[in-house]
Amino acid sequence: QLQLVESGGGVVQPGGSLRLTCATSGGNFGFHAIGWFRQAPGQEREGVAFMSSSGGSTKYEDSVKGRFTIFRDNDKESAYLQMNSLKPEDTAVYWCAARHAGSMWNWAPSSPKDFDYWGRGTQVTVSS
Repeated sequence: QLQLVESGGGVVQPGGSLRLTCATSGGNFGFHAIGWFRQAPGQEREGVAFMSSSGGSTKYEDSVKGRFTIFRDNDKESAYLQMNSLKPEDTAVYWCAARHAGSMWNWAPSSPKDFDYWGRGTQVTVSS
């Protein structure tokens, strides 16, 4: 059973940067595909960025392409979301999620229903 804990959220001015960390424990992190989701007040949860267990396949939601980068460090059993050029519309609670991918090394799932393990979320607020 994989446990996930997000950190790194906070308040940042527009144009600023944050790096979210998803620390995992209790499982073979290297076999898990990962994803980041977010939900703004009054809006539905949406997927942000996704990475296969191999790290070789990534997907991004259109509004974050070129600004956000998902990456992982299997030795540290952690996933990350580097967020640059932040905008007020990026304000949301951010969750990381994981799914054991078995032999599907290059599968980067992007639907919430594809993920089995979730963290508790971290708040990101972009405001001047």
